[in-house]
Amino acid sequence: MSKPTIFTISAVWDEEASVWSGHCDDIPAAADASSLDELLAKMSAMALDVLPDNHPDADPASLYLQITALREAEPASA
Repeated sequence: MSKPTIFTISAVWDEEASVWSGHCDDIPAAADASSLDELLAKMSAMALDVLPDNHPDADPASLYLQITALREAEPASA
C-alpha cells in the first residue's frame, strides 16, 4: 500500500443559498452541494480526475479527503 495522500476540504454553510460551499487549493477544486455527503462525492470525483496531472506521484487507491465544515450554531428553540 502506498503512503496515503490526504487533502483537506474547507466547507462553509451558505444559509442564503442553502448549500455547502467547499474548496481545496491542493487539488485544486471547488464545489457546492446541498449536503456534506454530496459535497464529498463531488470533490472526490474532481480529485481523482486531476490527480494524475497535479499529483503524479500520488496513488489514487491511497487518496483520502477530509472535510472541515463550518456552520453557525443554531439557538435552542424556546
